[in-house]
Amino acid sequence: MANGTGTDAQTKLVKDIILYAASTALSLVVMFTGLRYLDPNREASKKAVEFRKQLSKRLGRTLIHTTPYEDIIACDVVNPADMDVEFDSIGGLDGIKEALFELAILPLKRPELFVHGKLLRPVRGVLLYGPPGTGKTMLAKAIAKESGAVFINVRVSNLMSKWFGDAQKLVAAVFSLAYKLQPAIIFIDEVDSFLGQRSGTENEALTIMKTEFMALWDGFTTDQCARVMVLAATNRPFDLDEAILRRFSQAFEIGKPDRVDRIKILQVILKGETIDNNIDFNHIAGLCEGYSGSDIFEVCKKAAFFPVRDYLKDEKNGRKSQGPRPLSQSDLVIAFAESRKAEVAAYKGPCLVVDRSDDYEDLD
Repeated sequence: MANGTGTDAQTKLVKDIILYAASTALSLVVMFTGLRYLDPNREASKKAVEFRKQLSKRLGRTLIHTTPYEDIIACDVVNPADMDVEFDSIGGLDGIKEALFELAILPLKRPELFVHGKLLRPVRGVLLYGPPGTGKTMLAKAIAKESGAVFINVRVSNLMSKWFGDAQKLVAAVFSLAYKLQPAIIFIDEVDSFLGQRSGTENEALTIMKTEFMALWDGFTTDQCARVMVLAATNRPFDLDEAILRRFSQAFEIGKPDRVDRIKILQVILKGETIDNNIDFNHIAGLCEGYSGSDIFEVCKKAAFFPVRDYLKDEKNGRKSQGPRPLSQSDLVIAFAESRKAEVAAYKGPCLVVDRSDDYEDLD
């Protein structure tokens, strides 16, 4: 009787152990499944993994091992072969383009020239500053295109996270991914919004991010073989933190173009367009004094509509032609005149009435 009772007790104990083990295993499965679905970066990571595979294929490289945080940053990686901006597609700035080739592009393309001694060291940071629309971002893309470097377009919104510690890990992922994909350019547009002056009233998470960024940036100076450069653009260089400015060993002011550069900008913009052969670029350049390259491009776009407008008017009146006429000098003169008067109207207020009839009379 006692043996039967002991056997039953052992059987019950074994069943309890099996039941407990099964319950524990089920609890662990549920917990890990829940944690996986609670991961704030889960969807972004899944998309980033697919993007990373495509990027690796486009770059012609083997699929590198990356962390989940690097997978998120991989969404901001641009293949230099996909860029359509070269130095030749940027009008003017000849002196700056030559300096950037020597200081930024050459170390990325010919690293063997910069491994001897302490004076010839690759530039780790380049800052482009100046008024809006002067071509800072275009220059950054052209540097990546000319050097063949992978372009990591850092967006501050992708680095921010509501989870404590994630921001620092994402910042670290920017540099670790750049190191794995080198030659690489880490580009930060409007850098003052991210690496501006530190103050006591600043958000603690942002301060930690800045500190982490600077620490990792300094880490590259210990590896002379690393072909990674931080490239930044800003309209407000005076808002940058002093520690950040020190790390930009080279800074270039991209100002408003002079008359010679405006001629070159006009020639680049109108290259490949259907235009009259007798356009006086020197005269047109004189009309757009004070304009940035972006301003000139927008005015030329406006002028390009004039031949289309005349064509549609002729079509409406029953006069048929092969197509819109070529862009003429008078179109450009009118467009720049209207642009000037629009600036005056905006400056004096909405009550100003602008009469544009004189512009057309002068061109008859």
